[in-house]
Amino acid sequence: MTAAVPNLSIFIIARNEADRIGRTIDAVRGLSDDIVVIDSLSTDGTQKVAQAHGAHVVEHAFEGYGRQKRFGETQCRNPWLLNIDADEVIPPDLAAEIAALFAHGEPAKEAYRIRIAEIFPGEGAPHPFTYALTPVRLWRRDKGTYSESPVHDRVDLVAGTSIGKLKGTIHHFSVRSLGAQIAKLNAYTDDQVTDLEARGLSISPARMVLEFPLNFIKAYVLRRHALRGAYGFMTAMNFAFYRYLRAAKSIERKRLRERERQK
Repeated sequence: MTAAVPNLSIFIIARNEADRIGRTIDAVRGLSDDIVVIDSLSTDGTQKVAQAHGAHVVEHAFEGYGRQKRFGETQCRNPWLLNIDADEVIPPDLAAEIAALFAHGEPAKEAYRIRIAEIFPGEGAPHPFTYALTPVRLWRRDKGTYSESPVHDRVDLVAGTSIGKLKGTIHHFSVRSLGAQIAKLNAYTDDQVTDLEARGLSISPARMVLEFPLNFIKAYVLRRHALRGAYGFMTAMNFAFYRYLRAAKSIERKRLRERERQK
């Protein structure tokens, strides 16, 4: 068990995560005495599970990923923030690395990128060559804040902020099942299309022919799903369909708006 870091807060946004948020909280409980769960009106008992595992729960209707995480920042009491999602787990080596940063006072850098790698159903750990993202997830709260984007959760840092990178990897259990993944991505495309419209952007119908095959290649080859066997092929197909559906919905909405204007 790592020693709690006195000036570190950890926050998690969640909705209907009762089946996995307990593991997420347990993995960081030794790191901080200020673990906050921002619950988006869950109906499966997520709130009670989070409380039972030692988190402080705040109810807040979902406002989009960026804004929800911004709200989460305001609920934390310490100068350093660590953000994880409800389907992510900090393994012991990464927890120890984070604790070591604070062992002798302030860390050397003001923000840290952390590698995040997916673990698919049936896998015990990330594939050693899996594709991974490295966003800022640990930072001084006076050096940055989450973007207000409803579909992108990105920490916007103050110019000149010093940034380091940790060696450990967050384990991301993003896929409950292929069906659940499709349902999640379908809902996400609605938010993405609304965001595109708000920014005055649209997708050309000319893209539709290549949208699915190119995004399958992106997932299967460039994001290395090919390393994951048959399940990797299936998740690459889901990713390609998701990107196709985003484009199709954007075109459909534009078409319907034009028809309304012609009436």
